[in-house]
Amino acid sequence: MSERPPGNPAKGSPEPGLGHGLEAPAARATIPCPKCGTAVRDIARFCTRCHATLRYQCPSCAHEQRHGGTCEKCGVDFLKYIASVLAAKKAEADVIHERLERRSTLLKNVLTVPFTLGIPLIRSFFISRDSKK
Repeated sequence: MSERPPGNPAKGSPEPGLGHGLEAPAARATIPCPKCGTAVRDIARFCTRCHATLRYQCPSCAHEQRHGGTCEKCGVDFLKYIASVLAAKKAEADVIHERLERRSTLLKNVLTVPFTLGIPLIRSFFISRDSKK
């Protein structure tokens, strides 16, 4: 018979306490869903049963919290902040659209000079000059 040293188990047998997956899993922190009451993990963004939002991120400072509305850290109202950002983006997009519209009209008028004798081109020149005043 061959004897093994006390700290050297056989290759196929796990030694207790070494983390071979046979120990009980660690307890995970859970919270109840505010909508349906199901216990969900603390790190979950949405409820696994009813898909309710459990964690909100501030659009201004990116702080994560458990309720929407206003940020606990910076005090920004989520809806007002997003509405102001959208209004600014819309104004910027309108300016870009107007610039592209003027360029395309100018190009169209330049390309059609042989057919229209340049009248629309002259008209657009005077209109743009009057609007700058």
